[in-house]
Amino acid sequence: MHRESLAAWSHEHSFGQDRRRPGERRTWIVIAITAATMVGEILAGLVFGSMALLADGLHMASHASALGIAAFAYAYTRRHSRDARFSFGTGKVNSLAAFASALLLALFALLMASESIQRLLAPVAIRFDQAILVAVLGLVVNGVCLLILRERDHAHHGQDHAQHPHHAHKHDHNLWAAYLHVMADAVTSLLAIAALLAAKFYGLNWLDAGMGLVGAALVMRWSYGLLRASARVLLDVRAPAALLERVRQALEADGDTRIADLHVWAVGPGIYAATVALVAASPQPAPAYLALLPERLGIVHATIEVHRCPDALVSRAG
Repeated sequence: MHRESLAAWSHEHSFGQDRRRPGERRTWIVIAITAATMVGEILAGLVFGSMALLADGLHMASHASALGIAAFAYAYTRRHSRDARFSFGTGKVNSLAAFASALLLALFALLMASESIQRLLAPVAIRFDQAILVAVLGLVVNGVCLLILRERDHAHHGQDHAQHPHHAHKHDHNLWAAYLHVMADAVTSLLAIAALLAAKFYGLNWLDAGMGLVGAALVMRWSYGLLRASARVLLDVRAPAALLERVRQALEADGDTRIADLHVWAVGPGIYAATVALVAASPQPAPAYLALLPERLGIVHATIEVHRCPDALVSRAG
């Protein structure tokens, strides 16, 4: 076979990962806001001698570093999308970065819990006015960042909502990770404000540490959810049952064809690969079956093998 003829049957495997995703620009905007706030708080802390401002500024630095993971993942995914070393493109870099960010979230939760327990056992004097000012500033900044990161791109495939009906943007695990980092900070600030006000006006100083434990529990729960979702992609866990059923319905619609073996797994945010073994009494060519898969399912790479079976009433398998 001539090389030119072979090329006609080949295709590239970037699957759209070479395009800039909406979450990338938003992440960079949030990093810029976070970095500016970090510098402002550190300078103010040094100039005015405020340990609260200085500590929050340093915390913002760790927060910006975590967001940097998301920004790096977006850039790496685009630049290496056509690298032949990646069998199905670089879509999983998204989930790998999210997995790393989820580990950082878990570490953040453990540090919160540890600090809260220490303060319960050995209470420290609180400079309420400064602490409340810092918490309010953090809440405002994080609120703005959450609005920026909020997903507004509704051009997702139908199965995105089947897998995560309450947050369609969770298919972009990288954006979800950035969102959770900011959300963790926002919730921490909100709980801190409530606890500090209660301590200042009602003398309930223990609430400051108590709210820290509540915040740590919430962040740990979010971290677990992100770890679980991103790990499913990294470990090639099969696609949601709703998507598998749609594939089955599309390929078995003629009443003759039956699926003997079916594997569908995510290779990037909202995109899937599939391998299918079909049996039929009067089988069609493989391209005919490929054409039956609706584009909205997000299957960007499918391999289909077809077997002739003399019995038209093949029982379902796979």
